[in-house]
Order: sequence, then C-alpha cells, then structure tokens
Amino acid sequence: MITNLEEVQKKAKVLIEALPYIRKFNRKIIVVKYGGSAMENDELKKSVIQDVTLLKLVGFKPIIVHGGGKEINRWVDKVGKESDFVKGLRVTDKETMEIVEMVLGKVNKSLVNMVQELGVNAIGISGKDGALLQVEKKLADGTDIGYVGEIKKVTPQILHDLIEKDFLPVIAPIGFDKNFDTYNINADDAACAIAKEVSADKLVFLTDVEGLYRDFNDKSTFISHIGATEAENLIKNDTIGGGMLPKLANCIDAIRTDVNRVHILDGRIPHCLLLEVFTKEGIGTAIIRDEDLD
Repeated sequence: MITNLEEVQKKAKVLIEALPYIRKFNRKIIVVKYGGSAMENDELKKSVIQDVTLLKLVGFKPIIVHGGGKEINRWVDKVGKESDFVKGLRVTDKETMEIVEMVLGKVNKSLVNMVQELGVNAIGISGKDGALLQVEKKLADGTDIGYVGEIKKVTPQILHDLIEKDFLPVIAPIGFDKNFDTYNINADDAACAIAKEVSADKLVFLTDVEGLYRDFNDKSTFISHIGATEAENLIKNDTIGGGMLPKLANCIDAIRTDVNRVHILDGRIPHCLLLEVFTKEGIGTAIIRDEDLD
C-alpha cells in the first residue's frame, strides 16, 4: 500500500498537466542558448542538462548553443592577458582567439559528457563543423576588435543530419570567414541565427534575470508574455537597456522570421526550462507573434 498517496497524486497531476504540451511540441525543434550563472554553478548546470535531456526523451528535438565568457576570462587571466571589451564585445586578437577556441571546446565536451551520463546521445560541434556558421569581421561602432564574427550564412545540414540520427547537438559559437580564419561569435547571435535557419518552434535564452519588466525597479511590472510589436516599442521608448537590449532585438528578429516563440528565462532557477515549457503559467517572459496574442 502507498503510504504517501497525496504526494504521489501531486506528481501524477504534474505529469497530466504537462501532457498537452508534450503532445503539442512533439518532434518540434527547440534551441536553448545556455550561458550566464547557470553555467557557473554545478547544481544549476546539472538542472539545465536534466531539463534538456528530458525534453529530448519526451519527443522534442533540442539543440544547445552555449557560451563560456567567465571561463574564457579566467584562462585569459591565467596567461597574463587582460580581458578588454568594446560595446560588450570581447576584443579578440589571434592569441585570445586560440584561448577562446580551447575553452569553448572544453566547455562543449563537458556538456556533451553530462548529456551522455543521462542516457542521451549528444554530439559536440562548433560553427566550423559542416560550415555551420560562416562570418565576416564584426566592428564595434566602427572599431576593429579582432577576430569577432558577424554571421552571414548558416548551413544547417549537419544539424538536420544529427537530429535525424537521434543525436542532441551541442554547439560552440565559433565560425570562420571566407579565408577560413577562425572567429569568436556572440552566443546569443549564434542561437538566434541557428533557430531561424532550422525554423525552431521555440528559442530559449537562459539569463541572469527573471525576464522583462516595463520598469525594472518595479517588480509588479513583470511581463509574462508580449507581442513582437510591443517588444519593439519597449526598445524604441528606451524601456529596455544594457545587456538585455541586444538580446531582446535578437528575440524580435527571430519572431519576425520562422521561430514561433522566444522565451527569456532566469537560468538561476532550478528546472526553469521545464517550468516554462510544461506549465500553463510559466515563469519567464515569452515573446510571441502579434497574431498569437490572446
């Protein structure tokens, strides 16, 4: 006899609540941009990978695009160099680019290993593999900041091949230009470009904030969902600033193309991905097409 029937029934209720979402998104692609504090804390890292693995096992087709900024900073410091940024972009000379590629490769394989431990086959690649991400030099307000790439072309065949063979792709944001020189790419930009090219049903950004606010200093102004046009107005009216500005611009760009819905989630909350995808209320901000607004 079950001694804690009420607790078991609560678990069953959660599974039943998730059922329509599992059915709706079965065989749909979800791109998860993984970065921020969720990559620095071992428990949060485990939580994120568990979430993505579960999505894979219940029928989603997840793709992880990851960053590695703080780990890169640590290794740059180790070799006696200073981390320099212009407009939020890392100044990347040839030596720094070698460090970036080394660190992102290390991060990439550690994430692959975590997925594998949970019983799902994963393949770690960079944007150089299969000519996935082809770039041109990106300037910061006209300033040459070295080997920082602006994505000009996405060739998604390698992703389709991996997904078809039932692998979970884990992507490091590194690409190459027409001369086959290696470039660092902003992970948000890479996730957005990939999501558009594969017509992802969902694009999820794991961040260090709860989501969007109409007034960040007033927590009662939290935005649980917003249409693309209204999101554009937040930018035009200078409501959004700082690091969230380019992230929101990426979200809108994705919605205006082939991505159905974009989510901004607080990656510091354990299992935030499951809470957003499988519950009616969700916990972050969803940016959706204007025609899909209630």
